[in-house]
Amino acid sequence: MTAKRSLLFLICFILVLQVLVLQAFDDEKQNKVYLLKIGDKKLREKTMAISPRAIYSAKIGKAVSFWKMISEMKKSRFIYVGETHNSMPMHDIQFKIIEALSNEGKNICIGMEMFPVECQEVLNRWSRGSLTKGDFIREIQWYIRWNFNFGYYEKIFDFAKKKKIPIYALNVPRDIITNIRMKGWEALSEEEKNMLPKPDISNKEHRTLIQTIFESSNLPPQMKGKGLKMAFEGLYRAQSAWDEAMAFYAMRALQIENKQMVVLAGSGHFLYNLGINRRVFEKNQMPFTTVVCVPVGSGEENVMVSRSLANFIWGIQEEEKPVFPSIGLSFKRFKGLENLVIAQKPMNGVAERADFEKGDVILSVDGKNFTDINDLRIYLAQFTWGDKVTFRILRNGQEQVVTLKF
Repeated sequence: MTAKRSLLFLICFILVLQVLVLQAFDDEKQNKVYLLKIGDKKLREKTMAISPRAIYSAKIGKAVSFWKMISEMKKSRFIYVGETHNSMPMHDIQFKIIEALSNEGKNICIGMEMFPVECQEVLNRWSRGSLTKGDFIREIQWYIRWNFNFGYYEKIFDFAKKKKIPIYALNVPRDIITNIRMKGWEALSEEEKNMLPKPDISNKEHRTLIQTIFESSNLPPQMKGKGLKMAFEGLYRAQSAWDEAMAFYAMRALQIENKQMVVLAGSGHFLYNLGINRRVFEKNQMPFTTVVCVPVGSGEENVMVSRSLANFIWGIQEEEKPVFPSIGLSFKRFKGLENLVIAQKPMNGVAERADFEKGDVILSVDGKNFTDINDLRIYLAQFTWGDKVTFRILRNGQEQVVTLKF
């Protein structure tokens, strides 16, 4: 694997780390992540069995009602609700919690992982009701900044718009995270350093958690061996920087709004209350509640987890496949060329089995011309399982037709 391909893999790995957390690697590895003896000292030695369609309180070690959980949440200034980004059941749960808190009369604001802070003005306009969905997706560059279908989050955004609930961007530009991963915080410019505090990387339990996730994932052979330790250290710096940034901007949003802050992010940022939640609490000591979901596979009655995994653990039935297909195509723009270009040979998603190659020039898609990456990805996001899309491409001077089958 070349240095460039290794870098690309690491970036992709970091982006999907939180997806890997709660998707099965295999039963043994998955259970290892769920059963770590870290986090709350009173609970780390205790376990409980999580069944689908039930909510469990870590404090009492038993199932509780949804409204009991909401009642407990009312005492918290911060509520962290984890997700696997392509899991519709988890996004439905986030929506239900936001809806319930709002309808119970709580003044809330929402913090979201996928947006860097330069997107805040667009988010403000959405919450004020001055943008259509189409305008919002284009102006915020949804499919440039995020790799998951807007449909997963649509109910949350619609409710926030209807109720005029403020939404806050919690992240920093991805280039900053990449620089920290590659060179460390010290390599940032002064302007970049002003955008987030220096990430703390000294917490041993958090390092144990992230390393367990890292080792539990199915790394390609090229990533193993001598470079593995270096790869992990870079990834750990990046994960810590993400947590630090989101903690910083969540606290800033709370100061602006003086409301209850509901933070939505990948579950890897919340597990065992060691990520964003820990960093916020260490700085302001404000009460918080963390909710994560645990999928239970078909044919399984339950999954055993440590009671220190989160304050509330919601069992869900594992999905056979995501609601929205992952495309698996990445695109580039080149100076002087209007057409978009395939950035790399697809390694996942529905494009993995299609005949695309790195460097293919896209002449048209279903007879339409696209010069903007976001516009093309918006177009592709409308298709679902069973659909087909026809690409006309130029490869080595020859025109070809490639059919993308969902």
